[in-house]
Amino acid sequence: MSEFISIGTRFAPLPSPFPFKRGGSLLDGRVAFETWGQLNDKGSNALLILTGLSPSAHAAGNADNPDRGWWEAMVGPGKAVDSDDWFIICVNTLGSCKGSSGPASINPESGQPYRLGFPDLSVEDCARAAKAVLNHLHIDTLACVIGNSMGGMVALSFLQQYPLYARSHINVSGSAQALPFSIAIRSLQREAIRLDPAWNNGLYTEGSYPRNGMRIARKLGVVTYRSAMEWDGRFGRVRLINDDHASEKFGPEFEVERYLEAHAERFVDQFDPNCYLYLSRAMDWFDFCLSCAKGSTDVVESLASINIGSALVLGAETDILFPLHQQQQIADGLSQGGARVSFEALDSHQGHDAFLVDIEKFAPPIRRFLDERKAEL
Repeated sequence: MSEFISIGTRFAPLPSPFPFKRGGSLLDGRVAFETWGQLNDKGSNALLILTGLSPSAHAAGNADNPDRGWWEAMVGPGKAVDSDDWFIICVNTLGSCKGSSGPASINPESGQPYRLGFPDLSVEDCARAAKAVLNHLHIDTLACVIGNSMGGMVALSFLQQYPLYARSHINVSGSAQALPFSIAIRSLQREAIRLDPAWNNGLYTEGSYPRNGMRIARKLGVVTYRSAMEWDGRFGRVRLINDDHASEKFGPEFEVERYLEAHAERFVDQFDPNCYLYLSRAMDWFDFCLSCAKGSTDVVESLASINIGSALVLGAETDILFPLHQQQQIADGLSQGGARVSFEALDSHQGHDAFLVDIEKFAPPIRRFLDERKAEL
């Protein structure tokens, strides 16, 4: 059981006890966050970033930690999310192993990690935990909420739970509910972890760790994060140069296999398996329609209940995990609710991960949208 906490990570306390949507509560919980820029005198320039499943709060280098962050090309002075203009807060998701309370955290009542004793986690809980950070920082209003991937789900829940708290929203490759294909992939990832004998019903140790299960789970994820077009263009049918595979029947023979293996090995040493299970299932459970007071099963109609001034919704045309029609639903729903909405389907070969790597496509619309918001400060 391990937590992976970056240098410079700051912490906000959760209300204690912190009740969970599906039952149970957390004592003395915390949420990890980092900041960039300065809050202006009116307190009107705060901007919240909500992350995907695996990132930490370290979106970019800052004074407390100059190391490159997971969105380094997007966040910072002079960049699309400009810390010269905005007071930027990035929150590590509740349930993670990167600073916020989660299954790998110590239960103050037992002195041992929570493991599977951690309460069942929902996207709605993650949104409420993010609000605790803003309360800790005495932020009374947000100029914008940015949500990427799972963070897009959390952002929609945040806007629903705290109406009029934010003036605008940027939803990047997000969705209002998990689709069957995405649920199926994440189910296979969880099964790979659980069927590894070393998982041991969540009671693994550093000496007996479900490494193989995590490797397979991550490989499945990486395959869906990129598009078939990119896999083909990047690797083709290039074979490994050496004959190492000859010593292992059915071992890796292609460059793409080696890439997946290297990616998986890095991830195994940077994320806790139980946290992966909890966060993955929280995504599958999320359905904005069920959170909405309207009681409608129509996604667009439900999203129309969100009261927001303006929104930018972005998606990649090659995304198979959060397909483009889900971003179209978000745009249509927010527009139906009265928001001024810009929707852009970006021609990127990078699939779901495009917002992380295809900065040339994603940065310009984000910069334009935020530049327009400066007039509201």
